[in-house]
Amino acid sequence: MSDDSPAPAAPPPESPPRGGTIRQFLRFLFRPTAKFSVVTLLIVGIAGGVVSWGGFNWAMEMTNNEGFCITCHEMERNVFREYRQTAHYTNRTGVRATCPDCHVPKEWVHKVARKIQATGELYGHMVGVIDTPEKFEAKRLELAMRVWDTMKRTDSRECRNCHNFSHMDFSNQEPRSSQRHQAGLNQGMTCIDCHKGIAHKLPAGAGPHIQEGLKGLRLSPQ
Repeated sequence: MSDDSPAPAAPPPESPPRGGTIRQFLRFLFRPTAKFSVVTLLIVGIAGGVVSWGGFNWAMEMTNNEGFCITCHEMERNVFREYRQTAHYTNRTGVRATCPDCHVPKEWVHKVARKIQATGELYGHMVGVIDTPEKFEAKRLELAMRVWDTMKRTDSRECRNCHNFSHMDFSNQEPRSSQRHQAGLNQGMTCIDCHKGIAHKLPAGAGPHIQEGLKGLRLSPQ
C-alpha cells in the first residue's frame, strides 16, 4: 500500500551565528592562497610598503618648502613680503631661514602633527578667512599670538635649529646682546620671550604681550 502522506518539510536553514560574516571575511583575508607562494606575497608586501612610505615622505617634503608656502596668496601678499626685508631672508653670511625652518618641526613625529594641524588652515584658505589685506590685518594679532604661544610651549624649538645658548660665544657679541642672552639663559627664558616680530611686522595691540615676555628678564647692574 502506498504512503500518500506528505514528506516532512525540510528544517529551516540555520541563521549564521552573530558576527559570522565578519569571521568569514577575516578567514578569507588570512586564508593561504594556492596561486602565489608565501615568498612572492612577502616580496609584494614589502615592495608595497616601501612605495607607500616613500610616497608619504615625498608628499611631506613637497609641502615643506618656501615655494609651496607662498602658493597661498594670503602668505605671498602679506607675511612673505615682510620677511623678505629681514635678516632671516638676506644677510652678510648668506644663510637663509625659510618658512618651514621656522614654522615646521624637524623631528618626524612633531612634523606630522604640524601637517595635520595645517589641514585646518587649508579650510580657512578655501573659505577666505584672510583672503584680503584688510581681513589679514584684522586677525594679525590673533595669528601672531597663536605662533608665539606655540613657540613658548616648545621652548622655541625651531629657533634652536640655528640659535642655541650653548653654542654662543658671548664674548663676541655686542655688550647689550651678550648681557641679555646670558641673563635669559640663567633665568630659563626662551627666544620668543624677547624676539617677537623678528621676521614679521608686529600687529597692532602687541605691546602688552611683548612686555609680558620681557617681564622675566632681570638684568644685573653694569
